[in-house]
Amino acid sequence: MSPASRRLPTVMDVLTALAEQGAAHRLDELLLDARTLGASTQQMRELEQAVALGSSVLDRFAQAQDREATLVSLVDTSRDLAEAMAESVQGTLRTAAQRARRLLRVDLAYLGLHEQADGSITVVASEGDVTALNIGLRVTAPFGIGRAALDKGAPFSTSDYLADPSIEHSEEIDEVVRAEGLRGMVAVPFRASGGVSGALYAAHREVRWFTAQEISSLSTLASLTATTIGTARLIESLGAQKAELESDGAQAWSIVGAHRRMEAAYDHLLTLVDDGSALETITEVAATALGGALAVRELGGELLAAHGRLPEYEDEILTQRSLDAMAAGEPVPMDDGAWVAPVTGGGDPLGTVLFLPDTPFTGQRGPRALRMVVRTIALSLLRDRNRATAEGRSRDALFEALLAPDSTGLAWRQLGEQASRLGIAPETPYVVVVARPEGGSLRRATAWATSYAHRKQGLKSVRGDCLSLLLPGGDAAAAAQAAHKELSPLVGVPVTVGAAGPRTGLLEVAGLHADAQRCLTALTELGSQGSVATPEQLGFLGVLLTDVLSVPSYVESVLGPVLAHDEQRYTEFARTLEVYFAAGASPRRAARVLHIHPNTVARRLDRITELLGENWQEPGRTLEIQLALRLHRTRNTLLGRLPRTARRQADSGNA
Repeated sequence: MSPASRRLPTVMDVLTALAEQGAAHRLDELLLDARTLGASTQQMRELEQAVALGSSVLDRFAQAQDREATLVSLVDTSRDLAEAMAESVQGTLRTAAQRARRLLRVDLAYLGLHEQADGSITVVASEGDVTALNIGLRVTAPFGIGRAALDKGAPFSTSDYLADPSIEHSEEIDEVVRAEGLRGMVAVPFRASGGVSGALYAAHREVRWFTAQEISSLSTLASLTATTIGTARLIESLGAQKAELESDGAQAWSIVGAHRRMEAAYDHLLTLVDDGSALETITEVAATALGGALAVRELGGELLAAHGRLPEYEDEILTQRSLDAMAAGEPVPMDDGAWVAPVTGGGDPLGTVLFLPDTPFTGQRGPRALRMVVRTIALSLLRDRNRATAEGRSRDALFEALLAPDSTGLAWRQLGEQASRLGIAPETPYVVVVARPEGGSLRRATAWATSYAHRKQGLKSVRGDCLSLLLPGGDAAAAAQAAHKELSPLVGVPVTVGAAGPRTGLLEVAGLHADAQRCLTALTELGSQGSVATPEQLGFLGVLLTDVLSVPSYVESVLGPVLAHDEQRYTEFARTLEVYFAAGASPRRAARVLHIHPNTVARRLDRITELLGENWQEPGRTLEIQLALRLHRTRNTLLGRLPRTARRQADSGNA
């Protein structure tokens, strides 16, 4: 069409162009056509105003479309976040980063949470990164745009991060920015209920100025993310609580079931005790109910009944744990998961239970079940002890009759028949042991003596504060040591023991008892309470010492200066005196025994004269000194002390 035939554009043409697609391009053509057709200045001014208004309308329309697209994207994001929330918090964070990148059309988007006590932000999700440096990065105050956004509580953006001097830079953050090639960046803060806070980042690998609309959209997304994170964490917390409640419920039902099974087993055990079942049967049922291996032991450690396989323990360890259990009054654990429980009845100790569970005990349920079982075992032991007590009265009466001095011939024949009925064979060698706890509970010691005599097939008697035992055997010293070893830890106080024998025949019992009692008295006079002695160990002192009021005082009054000199100066004057008297008061023969020069013996005797006085070698004084020396040596032997020379030899041997 020629210019002459073309029509000059008007405002109506502008409106028509606005109604069509490609309006922006058409408006520019209308201005070009008007200039080409020679429009007047007034016409051009009017047309330019119309085109400017039309462009403004187009811009607003474009902005409305962008806002609509943003709202649609945010709605889709909210749906995606809700779906991710159902999976996990981490899924929600990852979805938020993906949506932020898509919403602002940036190269990289990531999210940081502020959960550390030091105030730092940790990058927990990232989308679009090309290195592994971003995830896990900790941004500490006051560095980075995210930290600045949180501190100010408002969005913070920069067109070129590394070149922006208004930002507090750190080498760690800058290294990540350089590695990712980032330039334009924006961060918006968010906060949610439950103390959750953080920042949502968008970054571009070119210089970019973020518009207010873009920052507003990112802030809206951050708010949605914060709300979703709070909700997701609440859901996770509720899920954890639900799982915990379900676990607690299952455990509670398990406990109820175990308790019901234990009650049924307890009733069964009580029925067995009432029916008079053997301890072995009760032990087997108890071990099966508890689930493990179980053994019942006497106070002295003797095995009464067992079911299942138990480890072998050293006697010292088992004795110590048994004493701990007795002291605590409840089961105590061993190092390998086994338990030792005290068995008591009527306030008296009856024994111990050793139990090794198939599955280690957790909490208090296991020990509580063990205590229930132990009570039935205690009832069984009490039942057996009551039976033994009824028999024990006859045995005690027999022992008392054997100790009576006025039995007639007829009475002895009757006692012999009674002894045979009770299993006491007069022709078998026996010993008498007399034990005295130095304090503590005699009731506990008496219960032990009853049990011990029953186990050893012997007899027992209680006279005053002493326990007397008639025991089969051929070694009085060994019998005394065994009783001392078992009784001492039980009563928790020193136990002094005298013993005599062996003999045969019931007529010898009273004499042996008197000998054992004299040994006990001798130990007391020697100040050796807590020791063990027999007439053979004491020699003639066992007879003499019953009339001595205080052996330590007597020895001190006769040899005090000499013993003090030996103790303080490390001399051997007491030893020299013993050898001197044994050598018939001959310094030369004493020197040969002592392996020293006779002059040395002479000098020692001179010094002893200074200590004891000029008359120490008179007959009366020498008898006293020799008796005191013998008492001193015997007392040291009973107390387990070595002479000074022997101690030196032992020390040098150890060195």
